[in-house]
Amino acid sequence: MESKSNLTRPVELERKFLELEPQIPDGPEKQAISLLHAMIQDASRHRVGVPAPGGTTLEEIANLHKHAPPMEGRAENDPLGEGMAAPDFVLLDAHANRIRLADFKGRPLVLVFYPLDWSPTCSDQLSLYQSELGEFERLGAELVGISVDSIYSHGAWAAVRGIKFPLLADFHPKGEVARRYNVWRERDGFSERALYVIDRGGIIRHGHVSPELHKVPDIYKLFDVLGAMTKIKQQAV
Repeated sequence: MESKSNLTRPVELERKFLELEPQIPDGPEKQAISLLHAMIQDASRHRVGVPAPGGTTLEEIANLHKHAPPMEGRAENDPLGEGMAAPDFVLLDAHANRIRLADFKGRPLVLVFYPLDWSPTCSDQLSLYQSELGEFERLGAELVGISVDSIYSHGAWAAVRGIKFPLLADFHPKGEVARRYNVWRERDGFSERALYVIDRGGIIRHGHVSPELHKVPDIYKLFDVLGAMTKIKQQAV
């Protein structure tokens, strides 16, 4: 039998969607979001792998990235320098909560800038981080994803991909936070694939921009950076 939380979560997400939907300007994007919402609602009424009559399963939606066009292109920016204060931000997560950089003070933070929800490499990258969430927790680090997608897209994508860490919407003004972190791709209208490790005091200790959009950063190097920060803290104590 499904737990009460598993049964009530879709209802809560639906309520929040209905509250926020009127705020989306009319146009193709609203139509696309509404279509995606309808697909998720239809699929959620059926078990994963069991198709709705004439519909789509959650499993099929989760695997849409496998059939999406590849995302390619060389990096256009360099990361901000180590030792700089991390630029401040206030962004909404998929539940419309306002998330600030200051919320993470006192804990190492990994900011994951990625181009777009539902794209092939982004799906693989964030699923990898989700599978290794225990290691991030062991190292005492918080993990946050940022892209220009709306909170509705984030909510649907996180649900079907099983992503539990926050995804923040750099949606309006579009790409403002990506610009602050020098990872905005003006011609494409989305960010580089980039990582920043920010220490407990809000200082950048590591920055990386993937040389090619389709290349996922080395997770073991990321763990090494976080591990070194942990050792420094232990030595200071």
